[in-house]
Amino acid sequence: MSFKDFPDQQQGVELLQRSLERGRLAHGYLFTGNYIDELEAIARTLAQTLNCHQPVQADGVAIDACGTCLNCRKVADANHADVQWVRPESKSRIISVDQIRDLMQTIYLKPTEAEYKVAVIVGADRLNVQAANAFLKTLEEPPAKSVLILLTTEPSRILETILSRCLRLNFGGDGPRPLAAAEMDWLKQFSDMAATEQKSLISRYRLLDVLLQKTTAMKTAIEESLTARSPLQRYDDAEKDLRDKWEDELAAAIEAEYRRQRADLLAIVQRWLRDVWLQTLGESGKRKAESGNEVCTDGLLNFPELTSAGAVARRVKSAQAMENLQIIEATQRLLHTNVQEALALEVGLLKLHL
Repeated sequence: MSFKDFPDQQQGVELLQRSLERGRLAHGYLFTGNYIDELEAIARTLAQTLNCHQPVQADGVAIDACGTCLNCRKVADANHADVQWVRPESKSRIISVDQIRDLMQTIYLKPTEAEYKVAVIVGADRLNVQAANAFLKTLEEPPAKSVLILLTTEPSRILETILSRCLRLNFGGDGPRPLAAAEMDWLKQFSDMAATEQKSLISRYRLLDVLLQKTTAMKTAIEESLTARSPLQRYDDAEKDLRDKWEDELAAAIEAEYRRQRADLLAIVQRWLRDVWLQTLGESGKRKAESGNEVCTDGLLNFPELTSAGAVARRVKSAQAMENLQIIEATQRLLHTNVQEALALEVGLLKLHL
């Protein structure tokens, strides 16, 4: 893989390549974006570029990886001695202080087979306080010829002391991402059902069932995808301790990716509910048109092609529609805790004004 394989992230990639060309690469980076897989791939490409035997050059300086030399292949297979990966372990999805101390011991050793030592912390928002504090000195003054790369899809959950010591590059793009066809199909199903009369408890639980079926399918797909890519599938003869570590990392990665996708799903619902709120303002504006206070929502809707938002907007008041947005936000916060998922979703959905 090389930097040209990220055409949608041209701005961030160009900043990295410009830093490489000028010899001004930062010691600590925070890569943020919507997809942890993409962030890992960009970090992997940077590690390959720094240690590539046959790099793409500009003015004699490496600015991209060949992707085929021995070092590039080792980095791609996650078995390069000088490129370390740290991931959340166990069901708690925490990066512990012991993991960081092990990383610090490794990073201060001289490179064994490459020019640069590279450490990638996947899910840096999962550094607990003790781990973050133990890492601060190294992050501020890492050894020469070393680069520390922190990855997160939730930068708001990273401690300020960590943020202040990293150069942040955003690979998430501007504004909400467009929905894939399957996501739009699901939202249409969900919103059409929500647009029907929701007076009975049975109808509300049917709506909940649509949401839970989607989350279940998401988790199954994530488990299949990440399990297929796990080193557990490639190295059957690995020692038990290493296999146990990979199993813990796999379980944590599945949970982390599921939580991210679940948050994305609820964010999509929230964007639709914002359309409902905007259209309640439009309905209110129509009623006030005689006094010159009409509210225009043209160009503001996330999903103007869905008529369901207008159907709900005609039934609820603006204050109720605004409360719906607050309910989704509160549900998202609850789901970051150890609350039972099904219960949090049930309570949140039952509270919505539809």
